[in-house]
Amino acid sequence: MDDAAPILAEAQVERPQPFRLIRPAGAATPLICASPHSGRIYPAAMMAASQLDRRAIRRSEDALVDQLIADAPTHGHTLIAAEFARAYIDVNREPWELDPAMFEDELPPFARARTARVAAGLGAIARIVCEGQEIYARKLTFAEAEARVRQVHQPYHAALAALIGEMKAQFGLAVLIDWHSMPAAAACGRGGEPCDIVLGDRFGAACSPHVSGFVERALEAMGYRVARNTPYAGGYTTEHYGRPGRRIHTLQIELSRALYFDETELAPTAGFEQLRADLARLFATLAAQDWSQI
Repeated sequence: MDDAAPILAEAQVERPQPFRLIRPAGAATPLICASPHSGRIYPAAMMAASQLDRRAIRRSEDALVDQLIADAPTHGHTLIAAEFARAYIDVNREPWELDPAMFEDELPPFARARTARVAAGLGAIARIVCEGQEIYARKLTFAEAEARVRQVHQPYHAALAALIGEMKAQFGLAVLIDWHSMPAAAACGRGGEPCDIVLGDRFGAACSPHVSGFVERALEAMGYRVARNTPYAGGYTTEHYGRPGRRIHTLQIELSRALYFDETELAPTAGFEQLRADLARLFATLAAQDWSQI
């Protein structure tokens, strides 16, 4: 991974786009592929408030996931990827899921301060990086949090909701696949069995078993060890959008970084190209499906 990730001075922040949207190259499918945690923009004001260097803070990224799924539009699927780092604002959290201990002023009543994710230090604005190190050297202000939500989180989800509505209008259904990566140490399914990929559909509440089952079988046919809902059943995006009864299906996919990434050197391994090629095969298989009967 390139350590020279964008760190934008305030004069440069002529509102960099909060997300990258890539439309299908040819005939479209009802599938949307999202990468909420691979953004690499770290605004200068955030880094000035941080006690960690760039290398340490980047360990929280779902490294290079946007590049792993870059072939999705070639096969008719729409791709949306967050551009700002998840440590700056996590778009896979409820927007006001904030930790009051991180702020010098009192949070407004609508801020959701008591959640398991906030308690773990991983609210909409993270308190820690993945190894438990505290990010900030000072308290933040609510105004800083509000700016991050309004400039990044809200536009990302407005675009995602619009895409879902567009797919519903065109195809009668929408299938959203939310792509993530997990540390190699966390890649264990039920019973502690090692796995390569975890599919999260909130135990069937967010996605038709036809969709999750099809993806599972396709990945297993390529030789991957696939687990369901353990240890990741799905985050905010999966829960917020997944409505199978309304023909909106949301599936979270976690890829073990052991497949493609050196977590010590922060660099892709030889497995990167193989995984990307296999995901391109998956996208081609998904494009060939008749989704109208789901």
